[in-house]
Amino acid sequence: MRPHGNRTLVALSIGIALVVALVLVDLLAPALLPGDVPTRLQDGMTLALSVLIESLPFVALGVGLSILVQVWVPAGWLERWLPRRAWARRMVLSLLGMVVPVCECGNVPFARGLLMRGFTVSETMTFLIAAPIVNPIVIITTHQAFGFSDGILVARLLGGYAVANLIGWLYSRHPSPDALLTDRFRDACAIVTDEPGGRGRRSLAQFIVELRAVMPALVIGSALAGAVQVLVPRDALLAIGSNPVLSIVAMMALAMVVAICSNVDAFFALSFASTFTPGSLVAFLVTGPLVDVKMIALLRTTFTTRALAGIVVVVLLFAFALGTAVNLLV
Repeated sequence: MRPHGNRTLVALSIGIALVVALVLVDLLAPALLPGDVPTRLQDGMTLALSVLIESLPFVALGVGLSILVQVWVPAGWLERWLPRRAWARRMVLSLLGMVVPVCECGNVPFARGLLMRGFTVSETMTFLIAAPIVNPIVIITTHQAFGFSDGILVARLLGGYAVANLIGWLYSRHPSPDALLTDRFRDACAIVTDEPGGRGRRSLAQFIVELRAVMPALVIGSALAGAVQVLVPRDALLAIGSNPVLSIVAMMALAMVVAICSNVDAFFALSFASTFTPGSLVAFLVTGPLVDVKMIALLRTTFTTRALAGIVVVVLLFAFALGTAVNLLV
């Protein structure tokens, strides 16, 4: 682990420096740059910090669960409870989020732990896509926001489960699954696997590896989310809210840029219920937890750009089709 110590220290230092810089800009911008521009800049910094702070507890929980699965759960214990058929394993793994109630940020390090443990790429993708939607906290908050009106809750749950298994099936047919993973992630697997010593030392090694991979991506993704929310004109999105087709596209675009945690995004969507169609709200609730700018940055720590582009395209097409179906039925 020593050859990687300097890189780890540099990565963590950069992440901490970026957070401190965001805080300082947020505090000092109004005094240093009076006028309209600093107001927008301050808004962007505030939004970026809110996304980052909201995500940090779930990332920490996800890293802890990743270490638990990779290092402390006995070999074969988890696999013993899964079906042998590939499609059935994916269907069960897509429900694992029911017992791992973390948001999309925490699911990424947990999924990395599954990959390090030996689960296939398609199986891990199935969990990763379903878990941000099919988990008890999201179910409760979505019900509190919408109840069973217009089928929004049911459409979100069934849609999240269906698109996860669709993506899992598509990538299970890839001729070279390992080619979907980044070289950096494969190196991280080697570091954790080859680390000598007991479980405590292996846990520390994985803790460092996961933080080094996830934290810079989280900071960058949060900064992008804050910047885009300030720069994208919200009025333009609201103006097309009543159109059954354009409203879906607008809410999908909004979901990708606002980067709200899936545990609370239903309450944000509720504020658009009076002006946007039910199908567009469903598209928002399916798109956001899976392919917002923060999630894309986190997924890039593990999957190649080509694999990630495929996931984004499938999710967007599926969310649009689901939103259209809901608009036609309600």
